[in-house]
Amino acid sequence: MPDIGLKNIRNYVFNDLNMEIFDKELLVVTGPNGAGKSTLLATIAGLVNYSGTVLFDGVAVDRIPTNERKIGYLFQNLALFPHLNVASNIGYGMAVKGDGKTEIAQNVGELLMLMRIEHLRDRYPKNLSGGERQRVALARALAVSPEVLLLDEPFNSMDNGTCQCMRKEIRKIQKDLGTTMVLVTHNPKEAEEMGDRIITIAGGKIRETETECFCGSENTHNAQNPHNTQNCAGCTIDCYCKR
Repeated sequence: MPDIGLKNIRNYVFNDLNMEIFDKELLVVTGPNGAGKSTLLATIAGLVNYSGTVLFDGVAVDRIPTNERKIGYLFQNLALFPHLNVASNIGYGMAVKGDGKTEIAQNVGELLMLMRIEHLRDRYPKNLSGGERQRVALARALAVSPEVLLLDEPFNSMDNGTCQCMRKEIRKIQKDLGTTMVLVTHNPKEAEEMGDRIITIAGGKIRETETECFCGSENTHNAQNPHNTQNCAGCTIDCYCKR
């Protein structure tokens, strides 16, 4: 999975932005409304115009279209297709790529199991709860085997209980798959629970902050090496500082 570098990025939000996202890390982006959090994701994905350079493992991808950047994107509004059932929604990206029906069916089946939504296979989005729709949208983003997963306010439509469960599940999936992940949120609790690093965007500029284990440990992640962590002996939750 790639390191991501942004060099001298300029657009309607950023003015000479430079930053790095480490291989296999979960970077959380916070900041006020309109600060540019979603624009950062769109820049990485190539969905907005910019000058400067976006690098994956040191290779410029500026001329590579979004559908060839090996990116999964979970949009804030989830953007599920209302006329497709759960299985078809999940397999949509693979079908667009031209994958065979057998491969699509196998991958969709595995993702339904991973998200524990096998029983929802034939339902349509209008008949799903907020948490169920979230799981379907995440499965669809993972179906294309992305090297980078971008999540824009993924828990907005969930109640607190479902939200906490999904945070743990996404963190576990990210660890298991080794995917480089960037998650946007305005919720400080989400940021502290999930992030290897946290950055805050304000006025088109980035400030990096230290992160804490959400079990209450005062251990922090080294900003230069986010995987250099200490064990949190009293933690009973599967949080990053136990890994």
